[in-house]
Amino acid sequence: MKKTIAISLSGGIDSLVAGFLLKKKKINLFGIHFTTGYEKNSIDFSNLEKILDIKIYHINLRKIFKESIVTYFIESYLNGKTPNPCLICNKKIKFGALLKAANNLGADFIATGHYAKIKTSKIKQSKHVFLVKGKDSVKDQSYFLSMLEPSQLKKIIFPLGDMTKSEVTELAKNKGLVPPSIKESQDICFIHNKSFYDFISLEQKFKSIHGDIVTLDNKIIGTHKGLYRFTIGQRKGINCPGSAPYYVKKIDIKNNKLIVGFKNDLLQKKFYVKDLNWITKPFFHCSNVKTKIRYNHKEAESVLTYDNNNSATIIFKKSQYAITPGQVAVFYNKDIVLGAGIIQ
Repeated sequence: MKKTIAISLSGGIDSLVAGFLLKKKKINLFGIHFTTGYEKNSIDFSNLEKILDIKIYHINLRKIFKESIVTYFIESYLNGKTPNPCLICNKKIKFGALLKAANNLGADFIATGHYAKIKTSKIKQSKHVFLVKGKDSVKDQSYFLSMLEPSQLKKIIFPLGDMTKSEVTELAKNKGLVPPSIKESQDICFIHNKSFYDFISLEQKFKSIHGDIVTLDNKIIGTHKGLYRFTIGQRKGINCPGSAPYYVKKIDIKNNKLIVGFKNDLLQKKFYVKDLNWITKPFFHCSNVKTKIRYNHKEAESVLTYDNNNSATIIFKKSQYAITPGQVAVFYNKDIVLGAGIIQ
């Protein structure tokens, strides 16, 4: 019996081309699109149904999106942490609630336009799944998928994993594939053109509490307008004179202080993670891995030591800049994603 695949369609070029490639294989295919309640404009999918010759189902995920993503985003900033909503959205929404909806509609698998690869192999007679970097090193999205569990990965297909963005664009041009939404999706899709602190202020409707900006030796040099406006490594908004520009070193929620230092003060080797998610767990208690501390960070050589409490200590071989609580650290062995954890 043929397997049925649901292609998750955002309205952009990547998911359109992914759907086109699957349709060419003459498999059972239908489209699925979810709404969050935070869309800026509605998208007309009727033409997309004609282009791909499939039915597209629309799934309302507003309630779970607000509860799982928006609330998490706001609470993280209010607690002095910098969230990564895209990773949590992939785990709980796109490959959580949406995958469940696709299964209920009869799909065996869900496909998306992500630039990453999934590989399987047999190890000691059992089948193991691996998350691997995409062919396009610039567009690779394995970082954003690192919180997915093996049980989720077994149900996912990434048709663009072996393509570059330029190849996808060229194919769309040659085949006359015009997506309903020309604009590329943003990193944080639900805040649109607002700053993250303006978004938080509008959602929470509260007055920010001003406090002291202090140096590492506890000297008061200015006043901040709310700690939720800042993240580690930020320079903008400090506006305090010094022998060199100041950057956010630490956010002290308990004492309502913004602690700042010079750029070199933000270099460090050692940090901790919790809430570990292993896709391919290292064989040893202490392992050499490459660690990526944010999406645009080049992963660096490190030693990972984990304990039995789903937490770990990471020590970089060379100091890294602005290791930020709340962000996700992703661990690689060459191109394979081993797992990830939340930076403390």
